[in-house]
Amino acid sequence: MIKRENVIVTKSVDFALRIIDFCETLESERKFVVANQLLKSGTSIGANIHEAQNAESRADFIHKVKIALKELEEVKYWLTLCERAESYPFKTSLKDGANELGLIMYKIVSTSKRNLKN
Repeated sequence: MIKRENVIVTKSVDFALRIIDFCETLESERKFVVANQLLKSGTSIGANIHEAQNAESRADFIHKVKIALKELEEVKYWLTLCERAESYPFKTSLKDGANELGLIMYKIVSTSKRNLKN
């Protein structure tokens, strides 16, 4: 049996690794509070996506992906602060990655909800 790549799992891990790198940059510039908050929310996305892979039910799966989406919204907030604050570094690629993850996760939730009804 050939195991297919789980795109959202892969992308959430890759995103978390990019967040870790960026948070190290923030810390090197002594932006500790934002670095800490961004590190927590940015790595939590992947943790919740991983947890969803072993959900007890479809409803539990949807719930866990929705938690990941909440964490994603928090990441977007911290990245927006970095983007708008003149004294903070910013990486457009992180915001683009967050938006891409969001699109995938929203699609997963909507498809899962539709399948839950059927």
